[in-house]
Amino acid sequence: MSFLAIDIGNTRLKWAVYARGALPGSQPLQHGAVFLENIDRLADEDWQGLAPPAQILGSNVAGDAVRRRVEEQMEHWDLTPRWVVPAAECAGVRNGYDHPTRLGADRWVAVIGAHAHAVRRGFTGPVLTVMVGTAVTVDALSSDGQFLGGLILPGHGIMLRALEGGTAGLRVPTGEVRDFPTNTSDALTTGGTFAITGAIERMHRLLTRREGREPMLLMTGGAGWKVAPALEPPHELLEGLIFDGLLAMHQA
Repeated sequence: MSFLAIDIGNTRLKWAVYARGALPGSQPLQHGAVFLENIDRLADEDWQGLAPPAQILGSNVAGDAVRRRVEEQMEHWDLTPRWVVPAAECAGVRNGYDHPTRLGADRWVAVIGAHAHAVRRGFTGPVLTVMVGTAVTVDALSSDGQFLGGLILPGHGIMLRALEGGTAGLRVPTGEVRDFPTNTSDALTTGGTFAITGAIERMHRLLTRREGREPMLLMTGGAGWKVAPALEPPHELLEGLIFDGLLAMHQA
């Protein structure tokens, strides 16, 4: 019997199958990813030969219409999936959002996954969780498991499209990150990267000041590899942080 974890983001759906009783940090038995425009082919392609899972838990930030399309791809399993709704507390994490249910499901799951990762590593200090995708989120977790809040800012693509739409002459190829850019392509890429890393580093300083020790900084998301080399504080890039969170919630 298996457990299917689903992460529906703004651009792609990612999925992973785990053995029953798998803990955060476990390797999936099978996994894959599709762009949202292709999810109507999941049953006939990616999931065609997949053994019916015993349980399904998913995180969705793409809206109800996308969720219904995904559920249609599961009808041959005759199994009702569960979808994450942020709560006041789960898997050792307390939700400090003003209205806990209004916190993005992906942020809640990622923070829980980061907490589980820290516990597994024996780390008892604060944790800073960063997701870099279409949007960027930077979320703070106290040493005693309280989600303190965090930031939401545009990702690289949104920043560049905003500049292209609001200025003239900035439709240029993506450049490189440089300390002192001397061409427009590098200036755009460096500006976006420094905006993101600057927000992360400021939250890192604020959390360090509040907790009295430096946090464990964990980064995930499809564009995390672009940002990580320019980030000064020690950090770890994790591909499956959302899945670790879903496993922790499933276990709880």
